[in-house]
Amino acid sequence: MKLVAPKPFTFQGGKRAVLLLHGFTGSSADVRMLGRFLQDKGYTSHAPQYKGHGVPPEELIHYGPEDWWEDVQKGFQTLQEMGHDEIAICGLSLGGVFSLKLGYTSNVKGIVPMCAPMYIKSEETMFAGIVEYATEYKKREKKSEEQIAAELEEFKKSPTGMIKDLQNLISDVRDNIDMIYTPTFVVQARHDEMINTDSANIIYNNVESDNKHIKWYENSTHVITLSKEKEQLHEDIYQFLESLDWSN
Repeated sequence: MKLVAPKPFTFQGGKRAVLLLHGFTGSSADVRMLGRFLQDKGYTSHAPQYKGHGVPPEELIHYGPEDWWEDVQKGFQTLQEMGHDEIAICGLSLGGVFSLKLGYTSNVKGIVPMCAPMYIKSEETMFAGIVEYATEYKKREKKSEEQIAAELEEFKKSPTGMIKDLQNLISDVRDNIDMIYTPTFVVQARHDEMINTDSANIIYNNVESDNKHIKWYENSTHVITLSKEKEQLHEDIYQFLESLDWSN
């Protein structure tokens, strides 16, 4: 069964704009509810879909962080071309890492990194996560156990240069957090099963902005935008956005 690939989305609200960024092996669907919520509150949002994501996992390994950073920048430009000159960034996981990178490379209104990793996992652990993602994708395609096993055996022979690039990206962003002076709201799930939760403290402690906040969500897991406390998360992000010094 062929799965329908998620697509980028743009929800038009008002003049204030928010770029929504999904995580590694995730998709724009992970931030879609947040986008609809913000649209109802008068914000325009746009979410890119990274290359190789939301499609068969064999395609994922042909891309890397440089490609996805390009997708992020194009997403930012999409909002600019729509006439938005004040843009906040909300990013989940890898998207949170990219939100921080935008914070010190572009002029942004505010940043909301959600469950963003600042620690480097081993290549073996990271590749195991990719294999797990591939397994779940193939199950959703309704493939037989035999076919899944055979395809995974082949998949495990894939080149893993992308993992080293991901490690380098996280390390580079961590080294540059102290160049962020933009208002920042750090979001972290207490029961995050994917990353070292101390990452949130590293971000909060090193961002140089006078306007910075951190909140721990006690009943949430890594994909916090779809977790038990998503309604509270939506409200908290909205309140943070409202606190920013927009010109309109």
